[in-house]
Amino acid sequence: MDAPIADRITDLSPDTMLRIAEALERLAPPPPAQPDLSAADAFVWHPAPPHLAPVPQVSRVAIVLIKGVERQKQIVLENTLRFARGLPANNAMLWGARGMGKSSLVKAAHAEANAQVPGSLALVEIHREDIRTLPDLLTVLRDRPRQCLIFCDDLSFEREDADYKALKSVLDGGIEGRPSNVLFYATSNRRHLMPRDMIENERSTAISPSEATEEKVSLSDRFGLWIGFHNCDQDTYFAMVEGYAGAFALPIDAQALRAAAAEWSVTRGARSGRVAWQFIQDLAGRLGVKVGAAAG
Repeated sequence: MDAPIADRITDLSPDTMLRIAEALERLAPPPPAQPDLSAADAFVWHPAPPHLAPVPQVSRVAIVLIKGVERQKQIVLENTLRFARGLPANNAMLWGARGMGKSSLVKAAHAEANAQVPGSLALVEIHREDIRTLPDLLTVLRDRPRQCLIFCDDLSFEREDADYKALKSVLDGGIEGRPSNVLFYATSNRRHLMPRDMIENERSTAISPSEATEEKVSLSDRFGLWIGFHNCDQDTYFAMVEGYAGAFALPIDAQALRAAAAEWSVTRGARSGRVAWQFIQDLAGRLGVKVGAAAG
């Protein structure tokens, strides 16, 4: 009869036991490294292997250059400043028209918060396809000695996409609760993050259709701030263009600037902050003037 496993283990030499222990250690996944949040003001989350990659220079525009969304700008900035100062603040969803400065506003508010409260706030970008690893990111950031603003740009969910459940759990806090040093901002072109046919499909197949629909819609409700961005009119578009032209001291008179900006918007078939910025890029190039980084 074979000897018990415990007896056979005690018969192994110390060198053999050391080699076994080293082999098991190599097979075990390494613990995630504690991030150095003082290395930069912004990071990108990479889940495999889990780490935060520092971003030396964030592509953004100054908050004073973001025009046509004054109320939205005030709400986002005030909420971000409260969080940077260690005060209560809300998760925020910025939704609505394309090109109206949603992501630019998040990055600009982050920069302004660090200008007013130096070194207070780290911006951590998580890509849409990595949203299911959001709980892992929270584990990495929990109890770190810096306030962390997690940002997901262009967030939405498609049919058969269950990642929204991870986000819902994080927004609810789960059994551990959302870390006190973490806030979550997202932008989306959709008001409710999910397409209508996905909600309708849940209603038609569920035992309790109203509860299934409520689960989908309630994801947006879990954001304390739900801020809408809408298409701009011509006067607002001109204000954006004039703000950029003034900031970069473009040598062109107001009448010629407006005429060229109007023609540009017609060729693009739209008026927005993004279209205004693209026009300024083109105009500055033709005038031989260098400008800063592109708007996000």
